[in-house]
Amino acid sequence: MAWCPLLSPHSSSLCPLQDIRNTVGNIPMEWYQDFPHIGYNLDGKKIYKPIRNKDELDMFLEKMENPEYWRTVQDKMTGADIKLTDEQVELVHRLQRGQFGDVHFDPYEPAVDFFTHEVMIHPVTNRPADKRSFIPSLIEKEKVSKLVHAIKMGWIKPRKPKDDTPTYYDLWAHEDPNSILGRHKMHVPAPKMKLPGHEESYNPPPEYLLSEEEKLAWEQQEPAERKLNFVPQQYRCLRAVPAYPRFIHERFERCLDLYLCPRQRKMRVNVDPEDLIPKLPKPRDLQPFPTTQALLLYGATDQLLESYVAPEEERVQPVQWVTATAEQHGKGVRLLVQHSKAVKQVTWHGKGDYFASVVSDNSNMQVLIHQTCKRWSQNPFRKSKGLVQCVLFHPIRPYFFVATQRYVRVYNLLKQELTKKLMTNCKWVSSMAIHPGGDNIICGSYDSKLAWFDLDLSTRPYQLLRHHKKALRSVAFHKRYPLFASASDDGTVIVCHGMVYNDLLQNPLLVPVKVLKGHTPTLDLGVLAVLFHPTQPWVFSSGADGTVRLYT
Repeated sequence: MAWCPLLSPHSSSLCPLQDIRNTVGNIPMEWYQDFPHIGYNLDGKKIYKPIRNKDELDMFLEKMENPEYWRTVQDKMTGADIKLTDEQVELVHRLQRGQFGDVHFDPYEPAVDFFTHEVMIHPVTNRPADKRSFIPSLIEKEKVSKLVHAIKMGWIKPRKPKDDTPTYYDLWAHEDPNSILGRHKMHVPAPKMKLPGHEESYNPPPEYLLSEEEKLAWEQQEPAERKLNFVPQQYRCLRAVPAYPRFIHERFERCLDLYLCPRQRKMRVNVDPEDLIPKLPKPRDLQPFPTTQALLLYGATDQLLESYVAPEEERVQPVQWVTATAEQHGKGVRLLVQHSKAVKQVTWHGKGDYFASVVSDNSNMQVLIHQTCKRWSQNPFRKSKGLVQCVLFHPIRPYFFVATQRYVRVYNLLKQELTKKLMTNCKWVSSMAIHPGGDNIICGSYDSKLAWFDLDLSTRPYQLLRHHKKALRSVAFHKRYPLFASASDDGTVIVCHGMVYNDLLQNPLLVPVKVLKGHTPTLDLGVLAVLFHPTQPWVFSSGADGTVRLYT
């Protein structure tokens, strides 16, 4: 048997209803909000909450049908619905009216002064006063002396006087009275109307009057395209001038212009155009570099075509090492490395024992690395990554650079893995050169761009130079001087100063210093190759016109 929820827990009456007493104590009931029970009974079983599956429609029907709905409330501690008695309803009404809860309490009954209404003849105590009541206190004297000493030492500071500055003040009180007030500084007056000219006179000169053809052309034009918004007319006297028919229309448009067209004062910045140009050193301060042509060599002008086809027996191996004959040995030839197809480029390693070659092929045999001491060759790539344009060895580290049409891949020869992939931002890479320090490379492209890469900075170009007007054929670095050059089909060789600093926080300095001319473009081809002297600041160039030129 469980206690009836409508009775007090201390009542002795029992009812066979579900036990929904609050057995969890005075705790926040939100802790049991997500649980179906609200505590446990003496047997350790859960006390489930009353089933409340009524929606808004059920509650509305119950409100309309149940006459006791207005006095039914929900107990938050147990979750049960309790019907208030008449005494409880009366108590709620009294509290809502601001009255006392007890019906028998009279707030207006006379007060009884039970303490002072009877006059006593004897005092409460007749003890004589203490001596300390009329002698200065030594404890207070000690406290005062300590406070005085603290004030003298500056440990205790007196209170600051209150600031009598008013909270509201005149914002423009201290301004120059002769200057424009601050709130009117941004005021922009409306532009004045154009003053009338001779064409608006009642008797204009004959040259301002329109002919019949001009009137017809004026009528066929759009209103926005007309130079005059009226047709000049001539009258014999001022008294014969009629009223202007477009007066109201023009006044209305003027009013629209005044309050619909915004006006704002713009601060014009006076910037010297010279300040926008970066401060670069003068070319004469960056010498030495080649400036004039010193030597001219003439050669054959016929272009070589790729017409050689290897026999079938030579295609078995991509490379064959052949010892030079006696006749070739007399010309200085020691070895012949025969490839299956035409060789586009040969580059040497810094130690001199290895060299790499690039052949005109679309397979994975485009790049081959050779070792001279062992007469041994190998193909470093299993798959083709695209049409290889040129390759380079790193001068210091075991890195191998492979330039395809749009990317430059950097491989680690020791780990045999791809280290970086440089984005050239060019359509077709034509040539590549590496700085003697090994941390910067330049790439020339057929879309007349030269990309400078800082390998320690990013995989994108540090700077993209567009000095040439046509395709770049060759680029080169000087081994000792901070110079690099580019050759183009426009027949020029541009020499630039490229200083790389040891400080990693300082960016390289790139300054074009000289444009070398002399080659004549032939069959849309200009300068085909460029190369620096190993020790002197000289540059060699070869062109399609069959000449080799030396600039010093």
